[in-house]
Amino acid sequence: MLENDTLKLGPYEFTSRLIVGTGKYETFPLMAEALEASGCQVVTVAVRRVNLSDKSKESLLDYIDPKRYTILPNTAGCFNAEDAVRAARLSREALGIEWVKLEVLADPETLLPDPIETLKGLEALVKEGFTVLAYTGDDPIMAKRVEEAGATSVMPLGSPIGSGQGILNPANIRLIIERARVPIIVDAGVGTASDTAIAMELGADGVLLNTGVAKAKDPAKMARAMRSAIEAGRLAYLAGRIPKRTLGAPSSPTEGTIAPSP
Repeated sequence: MLENDTLKLGPYEFTSRLIVGTGKYETFPLMAEALEASGCQVVTVAVRRVNLSDKSKESLLDYIDPKRYTILPNTAGCFNAEDAVRAARLSREALGIEWVKLEVLADPETLLPDPIETLKGLEALVKEGFTVLAYTGDDPIMAKRVEEAGATSVMPLGSPIGSGQGILNPANIRLIIERARVPIIVDAGVGTASDTAIAMELGADGVLLNTGVAKAKDPAKMARAMRSAIEAGRLAYLAGRIPKRTLGAPSSPTEGTIAPSP
């Protein structure tokens, strides 16, 4: 990745801007292979779907090297603030981790975030000292409210979770990024590498994805593609793209003369 170009999230600092989920893989070894190929340093773990009590049973945590990856617990599967806060407390107690990705969904069909319950959960967790990365819709006003409520990072969706539709509303994502004073991580809906590159070219500080890799025909290859797209998109954003024009512009100079060859 680019030298000295780090992503800071609360007390953490990372050189990779790709965050990868751990759900939906056919096997744990396949998950581990994809995580390695992605080059990520942060992996999300759904607290409600992981065995944290019975250490005798196999768990996906057995396949995540704590020396290599930083675990980001998430509250996936929660549909109200109370359940989300409870899940965050459980992760803190079981894993000793005081940061969390807050995800409070409105319903199990659309999997869209519930803005009211999200704010309630966010405010409660911030008061308890959590570093909170908050999943939200692509509404710039709501994104700003989430930031003002104390989120360390705002995570607007590109499109609905698991849909693979990519960035449906790039104008709103760009506006969220331009107005933000905290890192913006595009979360959900990424289907392939070009979606990731677009998010980064818009100026996102990072991308969180899961299904696009886990359900690819070859998860490890797709993970490598996502890694390359993150780096290419980030470099393109920092380089500064040329303005779009209605008409063409010649690449060769139209004035002056070229000296004849001797």
